[in-house]
Amino acid sequence: MFLNVGQPIDYVDPWLTSYEARIRQLCARRRRIAYFHEAPNPSTFRYRVFNPGLTLAANTECDVSAAWFGVRDLESDDGFIDEADALVICRTRYDTAVARMISRARALGVPVLFDCDDLVFDTDLLHLVVDTLNLDQRDEGVWNLWFALVSRTAAVMRLCDAFVTTNTLLADCAKQCRPQMPTAVVPNYLNPDQQAYSESLYHAKRDSGWARDERIHIGYFSGTPTHNRDFAIAAPAICRLMEADSRVVLRIVGCLDPGPELARYRDRIEVFPLQDFLNLQRRVAQVEINIAPLQDNLFTNCKSELKFFEAAICGTLTLASPTFCFRNAIQDGQTGFLVAPYDWDEALRAAVALVDDIDRYQAIAGAAFAYARDNYASDKHSDTILRAVFGSATPRPSASIAEEPGQAQKELI
Repeated sequence: MFLNVGQPIDYVDPWLTSYEARIRQLCARRRRIAYFHEAPNPSTFRYRVFNPGLTLAANTECDVSAAWFGVRDLESDDGFIDEADALVICRTRYDTAVARMISRARALGVPVLFDCDDLVFDTDLLHLVVDTLNLDQRDEGVWNLWFALVSRTAAVMRLCDAFVTTNTLLADCAKQCRPQMPTAVVPNYLNPDQQAYSESLYHAKRDSGWARDERIHIGYFSGTPTHNRDFAIAAPAICRLMEADSRVVLRIVGCLDPGPELARYRDRIEVFPLQDFLNLQRRVAQVEINIAPLQDNLFTNCKSELKFFEAAICGTLTLASPTFCFRNAIQDGQTGFLVAPYDWDEALRAAVALVDDIDRYQAIAGAAFAYARDNYASDKHSDTILRAVFGSATPRPSASIAEEPGQAQKELI
């Protein structure tokens, strides 16, 4: 495990701001983007709704400002729609209030875009989603929940003028559902505070000569039960490696079940609860090897490469399945390693050998750090956002969607 990466930091959700403060943020510049998500959270909301506002605000040469709003704002004061030049609705389920918001934007001539970071807008593919997430397919409640979630999300998507997502494969899937809908890609990228803190962790490791103790940590940082099948791809190889090398420790963040084979090594398994997005980076920075195994299907291939760049920016080596986004992000053998399902034994042994040759490890970690900083930094995507929002969406005539939600619902049938 790497040493000298500091102590846990005090954390407060940075999006705990008042409606009035967000209105001021929205109206700070000549052109304005209102981002909408049901409620703040550290995952989709942070990447797709919160981060763009910070990116645009930090660009002093940009004449565009942005702020986020949610369901609670619609319930109390929906005046933010009147101030916006574009409305981006992120992964939101259809209801009366959302339909009214879209109708109001349409009446004002404001283009409405739908942003989604996952393949959760096509009920024809729902069996794949449920299976991949390891949900109980015998449970009637699972199907009711997921058909409702995906159907309502798709209903909002169909009311929008354009689609924004994290990669071209997911954009192609959207075109299958709405062939005439323009699409644009804005990749996931680092939050400014996350980036600054992670870079400090990288520099601390580098400046200390990559000081380590005698243990070698393998980290898995997607620790929820829905990732059990993903983790199971690498679990047998991890088990064999732990049997062969007593230095190896497995670190899991979340409530993942590592499985019965690994249970005999419970004294070398560290389990931490889910972390806030800053202190998670410290946990990642401490481990030598970050793994990101994924099943190989359309749902997982649509997922973004964030597990790579969030480890790279703090100087941790990643071994990942060769899904669409990981293949496009990782230069195999130079900034990380792509691992086929049958190659985890060899890849993990090679990664351990790399840790033992710290000069080679440092070279790859340094190249990955530079790539993450150059491609996923918080200040790299102002133009990407502006092209996606103002270059891809032409608002429909206001008459194409009625003022009343009941009428809007007819458009979906």
